[in-house]
Amino acid sequence: MKKELNDDLYQKIAAEMNLSETAFVTPINPSDTFTSGSRFCLRWFTPTVEVNLCGHATLATAAVLFQHKKNINPTLVFETRSGDLAVSKKKDGYLMDFPLNPPTQVDSKDFQDIIRVTVGTLPVQDVFLSTNMKELMIRLSDSCDSSVLTGLNVDPAAILGIDTKGRVQGITVTMKGAPDSQPGYDFYSRNFAPWVGIPEDPVTGSTHTILGSYWSKELGKNKMLAYQCSSRGGELELEVRDDGRINIGGEVVTVLQGIIRL
Repeated sequence: MKKELNDDLYQKIAAEMNLSETAFVTPINPSDTFTSGSRFCLRWFTPTVEVNLCGHATLATAAVLFQHKKNINPTLVFETRSGDLAVSKKKDGYLMDFPLNPPTQVDSKDFQDIIRVTVGTLPVQDVFLSTNMKELMIRLSDSCDSSVLTGLNVDPAAILGIDTKGRVQGITVTMKGAPDSQPGYDFYSRNFAPWVGIPEDPVTGSTHTILGSYWSKELGKNKMLAYQCSSRGGELELEVRDDGRINIGGEVVTVLQGIIRL
């Protein structure tokens, strides 16, 4: 968009699109176009609320600017609620520069109801919480096979029925991968956020700022290959940096173009 719309209209458009997040991008400099500009304002709305960080909608925004608007810059910077986020072109996709969000270990007893509703009686190895993102991370035991995670049937209504005292707005269930077998995923995950209108997010770049921090320490490696095993699924290349940030790499496929009439 060439100019900002009001927040109510943003929210109505996002509700009409009914996707996990809808991104809205505007040039920072009024003299810039989507082709010439290198800095943009970027906001994300779920069908019900505005969110502070979103990975795949940032990736999609950059891809639209690069592929369809023929942006001339090698790197685009987006000013967001989470600070500046950069996306660069690489040979086989795009690379996002995001802040790292290290989680804090918590007592599983404090979240036993929501853990039970989410993973049932499956063995849980670790429970962590990202307080700034309000994301609860549940790590399943290494004794679990990946089919246990893909077959998990989570009821969004049941999750919403649990009182989390506002501490949780999303749940990520994760488990160790099988890096020695092809294609060599270091860890798997699924993400559920019915509090913000997302029963399950297909691929969640923002939660990998948490997962990347956690698994980097657990596995003792900075470069990792992750797979989010929703029904649609998605692969993410991660590199945890020494400056407290994380590179997230991915590919983009355009599936639909259109015009919204307001």
